[in-house]
Amino acid sequence: MSLSVWGQIFAACYDRFMAPTERAGLAGHRAALLQGASGRVLEIGGGTGANLPYYGARVSELVLSEPEEAMARRLERKLVRSSIPARVLRARAEVLPVASGTFDCVVSTLVLCTVQDPARALEEIRRVLTPHGRLLLIEHVRSPDPALARWQDRLHRPWRWFGHGCNCNRRTMESLNAAGFSVAELRRDELAKVPPLVRPLLIGAAARA
Repeated sequence: MSLSVWGQIFAACYDRFMAPTERAGLAGHRAALLQGASGRVLEIGGGTGANLPYYGARVSELVLSEPEEAMARRLERKLVRSSIPARVLRARAEVLPVASGTFDCVVSTLVLCTVQDPARALEEIRRVLTPHGRLLLIEHVRSPDPALARWQDRLHRPWRWFGHGCNCNRRTMESLNAAGFSVAELRRDELAKVPPLVRPLLIGAAARA
């Protein structure tokens, strides 16, 4: 698993860097979204565990996949305080070592921007969901404003380096449709206290179509 110097620095600074954004609305988005999580839940890209405080009693089991070793270690330390049966799975979203139809819910918050192969990741998410399972997501995406989208394209490479693999111009809505998800419950919003490149937001639930 990855344990690069920049990866360790990024993991160590992530919570502090995101704190103003969490206070300005992201924490509220997490809380509202995760009210819909129940049964067996898989969170892809669990990161430093920002979602952990918002999982409720309706979650019977929580599995958090995280391929970055520096993040996974921080996540495991936080799980000690969790009241929900939970474990960390060191795995990429594109290759999830779990059986098909295992989870009632998959959670993805600010993760699909970083996966190497979004189509493959969404295919895996769809595979591991039960027939009536849902994908709950908060993702920053390509802007619907052509002018901002052009800036996202221009600055994609330097932002990807700074954001440790974060792609600021992902067409996530289109990818969800192509992967066979219903997107009727998704809405657009904006992240606060972040650069314009990563403000356009997609929030809500996507069901298997």
